[in-house]
Amino acid sequence: MSASIPLPDLLDLEPDAALETLRAWMAARGEPAYRATQVFGRLWQRPVRAFDDITELPKALREALAAAFRISSLELATRQQSIDGTEKFLFRLHDGQFIETVAIPDGDRLTFCISSQAGCALQCAFCATGAMGFQRNLAPSEIAGQVRELRMLTPPISPTNIVFMGMGEPLMNWKAVGPALTLLNDPRALGIGARHITISTVGILPGIHALGARPEQFRLAISIHAPSDALRRTLMPVNTKYPLADVIAAAAEFDRRVTFEYVMLGGVNDQPEHAAQLAQLARACRAFVNLIPLHPGGSMGFSPSPAPVIAAFAKALRARGVETAVRRSRGIDLAAACGQLRTERLGRRLPVAAENHGEVHVA
Repeated sequence: MSASIPLPDLLDLEPDAALETLRAWMAARGEPAYRATQVFGRLWQRPVRAFDDITELPKALREALAAAFRISSLELATRQQSIDGTEKFLFRLHDGQFIETVAIPDGDRLTFCISSQAGCALQCAFCATGAMGFQRNLAPSEIAGQVRELRMLTPPISPTNIVFMGMGEPLMNWKAVGPALTLLNDPRALGIGARHITISTVGILPGIHALGARPEQFRLAISIHAPSDALRRTLMPVNTKYPLADVIAAAAEFDRRVTFEYVMLGGVNDQPEHAAQLAQLARACRAFVNLIPLHPGGSMGFSPSPAPVIAAFAKALRARGVETAVRRSRGIDLAAACGQLRTERLGRRLPVAAENHGEVHVA
C-alpha cells in the first residue's frame, strides 16, 4: 500500500464497527470467527501496542493483520508530577503535533483531563491553548487513546472520571468526539460510566444539541467566564456567533445536569454585580457553578482574583440559591495550565485556519 495512504486504524472504529470489520476480514481468510473476538479484546480491554504482541495468535496471522490494519499509539514525550499528586503528560502524535493530558487525583477519584484538538481556534483571552492557535482536529483514536496509553503504563493509571477540558473545543470536533465518547463509555472498550464523562464547551450550539440527542447520560459543562454579552465578547470572541441568551437556552433544554465553568479574573469578572448577573443565568437553566481560580502559569497577562474575593463571590451566588463550588488549584508547581507545557517545550507554531478542518460535524 502507498505510504501516502495509511492503513485503517482499528482504534478509530466504534466497537460494533471494529468487530464487524475484523469478522469480515477473518472470514475472507478462512479463519475461525473467534479470532476476531481475540483481536478486538486486545484493542481496549487488554491493550497492546502492536499486533505482534497478541501472542495468542499464530505468527502468520499477526503478520497478516499488521499488513492490513494499524493499532496507533501516542508517544509519551514528557511526564511531570506535582507535589499534590497531579500528573501531566505530553504526547507526540504521528505528524509531530503534541497534545496534553492531565491526571488529577482527589480521594478515591482520579480524573483525566483529555484533549480533543491540537491547539484551539477560539482565542479566549486568558487561555494558553488559544494563544498557540489551531493546528488540527484529533481522531477518535487520539482522543480515547490518551486513556488507553495511560492504562498501558507500568503501573497502569486508570481513571474514574473523564473531563474534556484539555486542549481544544470538543464540540468543534464532534465528528471524532462522538465516536470517542462511545469508545470511552462502551463496556467492550474503556467502560467508563457516562455520568463520569463531562464534555466542556464554550457554547457551540450544534454540538450541544448533538450531545443532548445521545441516550447516554454524559455531563455538560459550559465555559461562561463572563455574565454579560458585552464582557464575554471581550474575553471570548465566540460569543459573537453564540451569544449568552442562545447558550443559556440550549443549556435549559439539555435534560441533564449542566455546570457553568467560571474562571476568576482579578478586577475583570469578579465584582458583586457580576455575581448577581451570573446567578440569574444559572437559575435560568438550573446550573451548578464551578468557580475556577486562574492558574498563574497560563494567566496570559490577567491576575488571579484574591481568595477573599472568590469567597465573597461564591457566597453571593449561594445567597441567590445557586449551588456553587470553588475548584481547588492543582499542579501549581508544574506547567499544568492548559497548553502551557506544549508551548513551553515547542514554542509558538503558525496556526492553521480552523475552516481547513471544518467546524462542527454533527452528522
